[in-house]
Amino acid sequence: MRTLISTAFISLDGIVEAPGGEPGYRNAGWTFKDVEFVPEAYEIKGREQPESTAILMGRVSYEVFCKVWPDMEEFAHYKTIPKYVVSTTLTDKDLVSNWGETTILRSLDEVAALKQTEGGSIIVHGSATLNRSLSDAGLIDRYHLLVFPLLLGAGKRLFSTTDKDTQKLKLVEYEAYANGVQKNVFDVVR
Repeated sequence: MRTLISTAFISLDGIVEAPGGEPGYRNAGWTFKDVEFVPEAYEIKGREQPESTAILMGRVSYEVFCKVWPDMEEFAHYKTIPKYVVSTTLTDKDLVSNWGETTILRSLDEVAALKQTEGGSIIVHGSATLNRSLSDAGLIDRYHLLVFPLLLGAGKRLFSTTDKDTQKLKLVEYEAYANGVQKNVFDVVR
């Protein structure tokens, strides 16, 4: 069984929307403009690429990432591994050809089936709505969270507000940095 890892830049109040500066959002770019850059805080991001064997994302994140990541040297590994997009509206003609193998999944059942296949870890980037659905369905196995010392107030949140069973997490890695960012790696306890 493959491990599904959710990785996110997250504010202290749970906001994950537009951390990199995507246009059209109220707090766009908050990871870089509101907190001093400390390179060692991003070490986990460099580690995630070689450790992942596939990327899972929602349609909105795919549409943002596919325009930028294929040409970015720092994301070269992601060009070589399979990408899976969970969407009920995306079609094969919407997929870009310069980013390697991409498969559309239509449901969480298909994500669960993907997890049952042979292979290494699957990483989820961005995709706030998908993350909430995956968490609610009990499909996420690990969280890689870079928590920023900001209260953004509004925006998409990583975690659902639905009335669901408690999910217990085990802290397996932690570090705090001079800029106030905290790295928290949690395994989901089953």
